[in-house]
This record gives sequence, structure tokens and C-alpha cells, in this order.
Amino acid sequence: MFVAPVNTESLLAQAQAETLYLNLIEQINKDFNLANEGIDFPLSISPDELKIQLHEKVYRMIQYKFAEYLNLLYIIDVPENEIKQLDGSDLVILAEQVAFLILKREWQKVWFRNYYK
Repeated sequence: MFVAPVNTESLLAQAQAETLYLNLIEQINKDFNLANEGIDFPLSISPDELKIQLHEKVYRMIQYKFAEYLNLLYIIDVPENEIKQLDGSDLVILAEQVAFLILKREWQKVWFRNYYK
């Protein structure tokens, strides 16, 4: 049964433990490219570096490409109610929280695809 991780670290640890980390990176790359936001995380990227780079990408999109950011959330299918619950007063924290929501949704896709194959 799928249990949603509570933070980025536990999500990435779970992905590695279930040997689905590479699938997670591939899914992130695929969905970002579908949204025309060229991102190409190498499969060799460490979980810490993935977290940092994804956070930076989301931060830049919120600041400079808001329409594309909204399109990305739509394509990835991040739940709108979860986005609305976030406090947008600090952009750095908001970007970190959104990056986690993106990772969580991407992990859910990868997990279900693997579990029900």
C-alpha cells in the first residue's frame, strides 16, 4: 500500500530503498520536458543534489516564469488544494515546499507504475 512520505529526505530514501530512484529521476525529467521546461538531471545525481537543484529550478520559475510554473504543476498533476494550503510569504520556503509536492507526486506515479505492473 502506498504511504505518502512526510518529507523530501524520507521520500528519496524510500525511492532508493525500493530501487526506484532512477525511475523517479526519469519521471521528473519527462514531466519537466513535457512542460517545455528543459531539465535533464543525470541518472548519477545524488539525492541531496537532486533536492537542491529541483528547489532552485522551482524558485526561478516562481520568480521569472510564473505561467510556465503553473503549467508545470498542471502537467505533473500536483493537487491544487495542497498548493493553496502553502504560505507564500517567503519565496524560498514556498519553493522548497512546492519542490517537495512535485517530488511527492512524481514518486506516487513511479511507485504505482512499479507496484501495478
